[in-house]
Amino acid sequence: MSTDDTFDDVLTANEDYVATFRLAGLAPVAARGLAVLTCMDSRIEPLSMLGLAPGDAKILRNAGARVTDDVLRTLVLGRYLLGVDRVMVVAHTRCRMAGGSEQEVHDAVLAAGGPDTRSISFLVAPDQPAAVRTDVQRARSWPYLRGTTVGGFLYDVDTGRLSQLC
Repeated sequence: MSTDDTFDDVLTANEDYVATFRLAGLAPVAARGLAVLTCMDSRIEPLSMLGLAPGDAKILRNAGARVTDDVLRTLVLGRYLLGVDRVMVVAHTRCRMAGGSEQEVHDAVLAAGGPDTRSISFLVAPDQPAAVRTDVQRARSWPYLRGTTVGGFLYDVDTGRLSQLC
């Protein structure tokens, strides 16, 4: 195993975390029966914004809070093995995945020194409320999630307010 100082800051912080660690023995199920799909945006604190504590919910994150095949696969596991019976799909304001077209995102990656990403779909959503409603309907109609309540929400990164869309 190769080591360098790239991750020293977080490894040092982890040592502080270990010193006060209190989650040992926490059950792996979602104590509140909740799964939350939200964006990977670092301005979102899923547990805090919903008044939850560790162990209350399963948290899934991806760019744009999109219901992808992998999210559906994960929700099936949460539903049948980890106590999930309700799902929140939470998009947010000022999301990069809602601020332009697929081509604009590909161009931005290239301009930032990245590779040609045109073979990847980033699932941009210029009409974010419509995308949330479509994704919620996808999860609601998926046969492997029957009996699961799914709702769609929009989180305002400037106020912290959560609004239900569907």
